[in-house]
Amino acid sequence: MKLPWQKSDEAPAAAAAAANRAEAPETNAEPAKKYPKGYTPPKGRPTPKRIEQEIKRGVVRDPNATTPAQQYQKNKELKKSMSKEEWKAYKKQQREEAKKHNREVQAKMDAGDERYLMDRDRGETRRFVRDWVDSRRFMNNYAMPLAILLFLILFIGSWYPEVAGVIAILPMVFIVLIIGEAFLIGKRANNAVRAKFPGTADTGFGLGMYAFSRASQPRKWRSPKPQVRIGETVN
Repeated sequence: MKLPWQKSDEAPAAAAAAANRAEAPETNAEPAKKYPKGYTPPKGRPTPKRIEQEIKRGVVRDPNATTPAQQYQKNKELKKSMSKEEWKAYKKQQREEAKKHNREVQAKMDAGDERYLMDRDRGETRRFVRDWVDSRRFMNNYAMPLAILLFLILFIGSWYPEVAGVIAILPMVFIVLIIGEAFLIGKRANNAVRAKFPGTADTGFGLGMYAFSRASQPRKWRSPKPQVRIGETVN
């Protein structure tokens, strides 16, 4: 039956054919692309250079710093443009500048400048532990000299067998005393830190080892250098 708005009998057939084509699955469509496990799609921007990220994070403090490869290439080009005497003078000047820079950095580190300290020495809790240890005397302060003295005593004792048995006891007593005081230093340092910084995130073991390692060094060898005198009150 032909409807009034239909122009010909072929219109319904054409519409039905179009509907069938729409419902039929596309056999020629490209299959979904499979990626290997762990595949990461491109992020759409170039990967930043390592030296740029280190400068941004403060690992490298000099914005004009160069990588070892860049410095090697720069030195190679300079060497070609210089005579032998000029190159020797240039290298000597570089060594002097490096020594001067290292002395300045070491001086600031000894003074406790946070910018130049190692990660283990940074923070107000670590500064407090250093001051707490530096204001007290411990037997561990003399651990290194006493160890050398005990070695000499044992060496001399080998010449006198009659006293070797008595001398052999001294190192054992020394080790027991050092270990016992190490536990005492760690516990007292932790108690002092918890009293001053109740919300600190530092672990008790880490603070105890830090206090013991500093106490076991002679006062003149410590870095950063002591900022308080022995007997001074540390709050």
